[in-house]
Amino acid sequence: MTFIGELLGTFILVLLGDGVVSACVLNKTKAQNSGWIAIVLGWGIAVTVAVYVSGFMSGAHLNPAVTLAMAAIGSLPWSQVVTYLLAQFLGAMLGALVLYWHYYPHWKETKEAVTILACFSTGPAIRHTWSNLFGEALGTAVLVITVMAIGPNEVAAGFGPVIVGFVVMAVGFSLGATTGYAINPARDLGPRLMHALLPIPNKGDSDWSYAWIPVLGPILGGVAGALIYQMILDMM
Repeated sequence: MTFIGELLGTFILVLLGDGVVSACVLNKTKAQNSGWIAIVLGWGIAVTVAVYVSGFMSGAHLNPAVTLAMAAIGSLPWSQVVTYLLAQFLGAMLGALVLYWHYYPHWKETKEAVTILACFSTGPAIRHTWSNLFGEALGTAVLVITVMAIGPNEVAAGFGPVIVGFVVMAVGFSLGATTGYAINPARDLGPRLMHALLPIPNKGDSDWSYAWIPVLGPILGGVAGALIYQMILDMM
């Protein structure tokens, strides 16, 4: 049940999240040029829906950074980590595959390789390694701290998926415009791999020189956020 929940939830997350990016940037869609606000709102709603769908099956991590953070503080047995990660990456890749099919006519109409890549993975507004890495870590730390805060809060728990969706929007609006805010290694690496493998018209390279940042940054930030928040709880 855990594997199915994480796979299904991450599939929906990527399909809807990267779907709104595609709708906003690809040529000849009805939402073309809708802009960053539409993308951030769409991602927040995508996260909310995905968490609602998968929460009762797996706890709705949907993010290797969350899974590793929970394991780091002892909330998840390390023996279950591989199951979570495999499901998340497979779900992200399947979401990107279905996205490719759905928008197929629009790839041919879009000539800019960087725009096509943006439909699958993130990229920085200004390429600055340590700033980009810090931005991904910081945004993920905020996300993980919020997830941890929801758990013991009986009032918040019932609205958990909505709160997580709102914090993803908050991170997007406040911190995400520098890197495109992956804050989730599976959400970036899985679709980036599909971009490399699929015969997408007009695509360029998959920017593997940057790909480690939206993987390592969220993991470092997620684990750090979880450890800091747990330390605060232990002091109370």
